[in-house]
Amino acid sequence: MKVNIHAIQTGTVDIKTAHRIRKPGGLIRVFTDSRWTEWLPIYTWVIDHPEGIIVVDTGETSKSSEPNYYPHWHPYYRYSLRMNVRPEEEIGPQLRGMGIAQKDVKTLVLTHFHTDHAGGLHHFPGTEILVSASDHRLASGFGGRLRGYLPHRWPEWFSPEPIAFEPESFGPFEESCKVTRAGDVLIVPTPGHTPGHVSVVVNTEDATFFLAGDTSYSESLLIKRTADGVSPRASVAIDTMDRILRLADSRPLVYLPTHDPESVERLAEKRALGKSL
Repeated sequence: MKVNIHAIQTGTVDIKTAHRIRKPGGLIRVFTDSRWTEWLPIYTWVIDHPEGIIVVDTGETSKSSEPNYYPHWHPYYRYSLRMNVRPEEEIGPQLRGMGIAQKDVKTLVLTHFHTDHAGGLHHFPGTEILVSASDHRLASGFGGRLRGYLPHRWPEWFSPEPIAFEPESFGPFEESCKVTRAGDVLIVPTPGHTPGHVSVVVNTEDATFFLAGDTSYSESLLIKRTADGVSPRASVAIDTMDRILRLADSRPLVYLPTHDPESVERLAEKRALGKSL
């Protein structure tokens, strides 16, 4: 069975340098850092599988440019985040431009609930949506808003399915969840950036593709084992990175984090982890 993966860029995001690379002080440094990164891509992924279309993450909505979309009482949105998403860059119009209707999408997987990964949920009514149960609880309600999530922006119909991990190991990952009957598309737990963060693995004849969400902000930061500034516990993030690196030692692994400008080139070239450095 032929499986193809396509990248969709849903605008760009600008964050503080202490967000991308952890500095002493952790999250507090994210708020106080005066330096910004360059504008980073917001990639989502379309897995064209014989069993149906699988989408990983939704990107952000163009409504993020409206004055009152983000809660400006929250220091993160007030001081530490910039978005640039045009209406035509949202995932819905881009899928339609690829000839993919909403009804064609079999499954949507969210790696986590940060707004640049879940802001486009409104494009997927009626789609099976798989999420981390622990991250869903963390992001919900008033407590979620205090933590920087936007549950009040989720569609009223949003009622996702919790990912049912099985004690079936995949390389260094002790648990996994099959998304396809063929077993070639899997979800694995990759905690760190958020406590319940997950990644999607696509096994093909040529390589294993690791749709990594925010396990790191680039391949080079993964290789350097560098945690980001918003991970609640850096040690957990680094343990996840070590598992990914061990997996890459056992097979050709194409590593595709959401905000790495080189992810699309690596995907096109099927360039395995580390070969670009």
